[in-house]
Amino acid sequence: MKKTANSLKRPDGDKRMAVLRLELDYELATLYEAMMENDEEKKRECKRRLEKLRQELMRLQV
Repeated sequence: MKKTANSLKRPDGDKRMAVLRLELDYELATLYEAMMENDEEKKRECKRRLEKLRQELMRLQV
């Protein structure tokens, strides 16, 4: 039953995963910028957003 439900959601899940990967790339670039600027507040914020994106990506992969 669970597999059937997941297969129905698959197209939207695939699209969301693609968007998440783009968002991850952007946040990683932003984190790199913050590291180069030694901006501790910006680094913390980027890490927080990256963790949320990672959790969402993990939920979609299950």
